[in-house]
Amino acid sequence: MSTIINDRIDVRISKEHKELIKYASVLKGFKNVTEFVVYCINTEANKIIKENETVLKTYEDKKIFMDAILNPPKANDKLKRAQMNHFKFVEQNESKD
Repeated sequence: MSTIINDRIDVRISKEHKELIKYASVLKGFKNVTEFVVYCINTEANKIIKENETVLKTYEDKKIFMDAILNPPKANDKLKRAQMNHFKFVEQNESKD
């Protein structure tokens, strides 16, 4: 049989925040504030992780992305033309306003 080890997170919040959290936990039917806080933190953490993994699924994807940001390749002729076309487009549309 495995032993469950409980760990602590200490947080200082205002009295108003604590009352708000207590009230919300009661409305949701939790036995206590700790149960409610753990549920909310766990839910949000999983959401953040899922969103992050949706964009960059693997560690290798993240490395490739960061390398492209930190060490971008030199602009080729097509990219330079596209940039000039964009500048012209912006200039033409700004003068219409």
